[in-house]
Parts: sequence; C-alpha cells; structure tokens
Amino acid sequence: EQHGPMGLLGTDWLCPEIIAHAAEKEGDILVAPTFNIGMAQHHLGFSGTISLRPSTFMAAIEDWVRSLARHGFDRIYFLNGHGGNVATIEAAFSQIYSSYSYAAEPCPFVLRLKNWWDLPGISRLAARLYPNGHGSHATPSEIAVTFTAYPDHVKSAAMEPQIAPNGPIRDALDYRYRFPDGRIGSDSSLATIEQGKELIAASVKGLIDDLQKFDAE
Repeated sequence: EQHGPMGLLGTDWLCPEIIAHAAEKEGDILVAPTFNIGMAQHHLGFSGTISLRPSTFMAAIEDWVRSLARHGFDRIYFLNGHGGNVATIEAAFSQIYSSYSYAAEPCPFVLRLKNWWDLPGISRLAARLYPNGHGSHATPSEIAVTFTAYPDHVKSAAMEPQIAPNGPIRDALDYRYRFPDGRIGSDSSLATIEQGKELIAASVKGLIDDLQKFDAE
C-alpha cells in the first residue's frame, strides 16, 4: 500500500525482504518467497492498494505453513513489515495450533512472528536517528531502508504538515480523511541512505540473534 509522498508502494514487504536476504548471507537461514499482499483495507482510498480480507489472509497463511511443514520444515519464522498484518497472522497461528490440540496430536512445527522494527536494538536506533517525526506509517526508518536497497528510486517531496498527524485506524474513507497524504505521525523527509545502511545492519544482527533464540526454544 501507499507510503506517503516519498515511499514505495511495496515498502512494507520490501523492508523485511531486504533484511532477510542480507541476513541469509551471514547466517544459517533459508528465506522463503515474500508474502507481499496482506491486510491493507484501510489504505484502499489510495490508488494501487491491494488488500485481502482477514479470512482470506488467514487461509493463505495456514496453507503457506502447512505446505512448508509437509516438506519437513519445523521452524517457520515470519518477519513482518506491516502492522496491519499482526492480528490476523496471530489469529492464523492460533487456528493452526488449535487443529492439533483438538485432534490430541503434537504439532510438528513451531511458528514465530516478529516485526522487523521490534528486532533487538531497532527501536532504540530509530529513536536516536529520529527523535522527532518517526511516527508509525511512512516512517523515515522504513523509507531509509528501501532507499538504501533501491537508490535509483530515491525521491523528495514537500511535507505538509512537516510531521503528519496521529489518530486511529479504521476504514479506508476515514483513513484518507484523517491522513490525506498517507503518513501517520511521520516526517518521511528525514530518511537518508546512510541511515538505511545502519538500520539494515542492526536489523540483520537482531534477526540472526532472534532466530538463534527461536531455534533453541
């Protein structure tokens, strides 16, 4: 979905993809194809948005997991880049686990969901880089990560207001009314490639550390 006047449409799936593939080069990790369509109904007021219903997304996550489990994967880790996905992915996990609970069978795999911005050290780094205007959508941190990976797509735009307003997230029309240019609480113009490099490096370290903990559970 949209990411304000400066961000790429695919920002929320690009960020975890960029981080995961960078981590794959440094750790014992196998990265699956990116699941790049999720819960973006509140962005449908902006052109280019594609969204799934919660029931569709849950079914797709379950089929994704069961397909991998069928081939012997017993540790399946979802690195997420979109806050709107969280509730539905967690509900899908609960639905998957419950099928084994009701059948009185042991589940042959374990699942983990982690937002890339919740990786160890990232919130602290973002607060240092952006003490004001980080926000929660079209943030300078996610814009910086994508600009670093795709420097040919770096762009600038006027921000009005400089720091976007905050508010609740509901339906698409309400979202467009509250956040006319798509941003929530952020000043996307703060993003730089140098910051993106620092964020990616820190995210890679945090991801590898979290995966090691997950593997040991």
